[in-house]
Amino acid sequence: MFAPTHEPPMTPLDINLVPTPAYVLEEEKLRHNLAILDRVQRESGAKIILALKGFAFWSAFPWIREVLHGATASSLNEARLAHEEFGRETHVYSVAFTDAEFPDILKIADHIVFNSFSQWRRFRDQVKASPRTVHCGIRVNPGHSEIKTPLYDPCFPGSRLGVTPAEFRPDELDGVSGLHFHAHCGNNSDTLERVVESFEKLYGEYIPRMKWINFGGGHHITREDYDVDRLIRVAKAFREKWGVEVYLEPGEAVGWRTGPLVSSVVDIVRNGAEIAILDTSATAHMPDTLEMPYRPEIRGAAEPGVLPHTYRLGGLTCLAGDVIGDYSFAKPLQIGDRLVFEDMIHYTIVKNTTFNGVNLPSLCIWTKEGQLRVVKKFGYESYRDRNS
Repeated sequence: MFAPTHEPPMTPLDINLVPTPAYVLEEEKLRHNLAILDRVQRESGAKIILALKGFAFWSAFPWIREVLHGATASSLNEARLAHEEFGRETHVYSVAFTDAEFPDILKIADHIVFNSFSQWRRFRDQVKASPRTVHCGIRVNPGHSEIKTPLYDPCFPGSRLGVTPAEFRPDELDGVSGLHFHAHCGNNSDTLERVVESFEKLYGEYIPRMKWINFGGGHHITREDYDVDRLIRVAKAFREKWGVEVYLEPGEAVGWRTGPLVSSVVDIVRNGAEIAILDTSATAHMPDTLEMPYRPEIRGAAEPGVLPHTYRLGGLTCLAGDVIGDYSFAKPLQIGDRLVFEDMIHYTIVKNTTFNGVNLPSLCIWTKEGQLRVVKKFGYESYRDRNS
C-alpha cells in the first residue's frame, strides 16, 4: 500500500505558518508509519487495528483505513467514532459495560471483549438475540508484564483488568470466539515473545476453542529500534501453530513521531533563574509529561547548561506545578519565539483538558504537498459547553 522507508523524504514543516498553540500532524510521517504497519500485516498475516485511546485524530482516518483493518474502542463514544468515521471493523472492550450503553454498542460493534465472565453472563443473551453477527471475547491476564511504570501496567498484583487463570470459566465459553490480552506499553517485540509464552502456558488448553486472539496494544512497532522482524515471526508462528486469526491494536505506534505541538513564548520572568512562560501547558495539553512522567523533546534545545542560555519552561495555567522542565538554547529566548515540542500527536489530543479555561491547541495537518490545513480551532464555546 505504502512503500516503507527508513528515511522518508519529508516536506519540512514551516512553523511560522502555524497558529499557536497547535498540534500539527504531518501526513508524510503518518504514511511512513502506516507503511511499516502494512508490512507487518502482509508478512505475518495478522490484522492491525487502531487503538483510539492513543490516537483519535479522525481527519487522518482516510489515510489510516487504507491500511489498517479497523479501530478499537473502550467506550460508547469511541465506538461511535470508529463506526461512523473509520468505517471498517469496530472492536470494543470495556472494563465494565453498563445497561444503559450496551444496547447501543451492540448495534455497531463487530467484536466485543468482556473484562469478566460476570459481564459476559450479564449481556450474552442480548448478544445472542442480536440480528447482527458479533464476535465476543474475554480479556485475560497473561501473567507476564515488563512495564516499568505502575500506572500503565495492566498485570500488576490486584489489577482489575482481565480474568486470571483462577477465575477463568471454561464452562462458560459457549458463544465466546476469542481471547484478548494486553501487557505492553512501548515495549519491544522480545517482550511480546515472552508474554505470548506466558499466555500459552496459562490458557493454551482453551486456544483450540477460539477463532481469534487479540495481542492488545502498546507495541512500539514504528520506533526505530523496534525489532519488526521478530514481531512478524511471533505473530506468524502463533497463527500457524493454533490456526487462529491474530489482532494487534497499537495506538501510539500509529501516531509515533508524526508531528509536534508548536507553541510561543508569551512572557519571560525571573525568580533565581530565567523562566519562559508559554501559550501551552504541561497539565492541560501534554498531561503524560506529568503522569508518566517524561521530558518532552524540544527542537533545537538541550539539557540545562549544555547550551549558553538555560530557561525553565512554564505553562499558562495557574497550577504551580505546570512546569515542562529546564532546557538550554543557543540564543536567548524572546517573546514571540516559537518552540516545537516533538512527537505530540499521540496521547495528547485524546487526553487534554480545558483546565483554567485555557484554550485547547488547534488541530492542523501539514500535507505532503507542503500546505498547512487548520482542521479545527477551539474557543470559549469548547470550555463553556463541557461545563454547562
